[in-house]
Amino acid sequence: MKKNLIISLWFTLVTTVIFGVLYPLVVTGLSQALFHDRANGQLIERNGKVVGSRIIGQAFTGPGYFHPRPSNAGTGYDPTSSGGSYLGPTNKTLTERVKGDVQKLQTENPGAPIPVDLVTSSGSGLDSDISPAAAEFQIPRVSRSRRLKQEDVQALVQKHTMGRDLGFLGETRVNVLELNLELDSLTAVR
Repeated sequence: MKKNLIISLWFTLVTTVIFGVLYPLVVTGLSQALFHDRANGQLIERNGKVVGSRIIGQAFTGPGYFHPRPSNAGTGYDPTSSGGSYLGPTNKTLTERVKGDVQKLQTENPGAPIPVDLVTSSGSGLDSDISPAAAEFQIPRVSRSRRLKQEDVQALVQKHTMGRDLGFLGETRVNVLELNLELDSLTAVR
């Protein structure tokens, strides 16, 4: 009995050191060495200051910026409160919010069809990308606000449009933060 107890204690100690200390250190070391940018959250820096992450959405509300999808994460784009709203399509709170967003967008770009991702949130509430259609919808507002030609803003959207991963995974998308940062580098926000 005493021998079995000693063996079980040693086994617990050894497996704790291997799987609780060594394995995490090796995986962390490999990820830092092989995928440094991804392991650190794909942070974007400007002038030595972190301005955001390529993979976590953030709120842009001014008329001179492209707006991301709505967020249900905490008070909005809070990575510590990520998650969907769990509101079904017939939920009054959701339908009222969507109706309000639709009315606001209709005044912004009358007559244009509103892309669904501008009025619905993603499952995480932290989506950093919008569809090319959502970016196209916002071009008139952004170009008006920044006093740029729509063709120039369209060219920026096309430059920041990413295709499907490996040619067949996911959807085409536009990263809102990267697009807005490039707009800021070209013009001052009005």
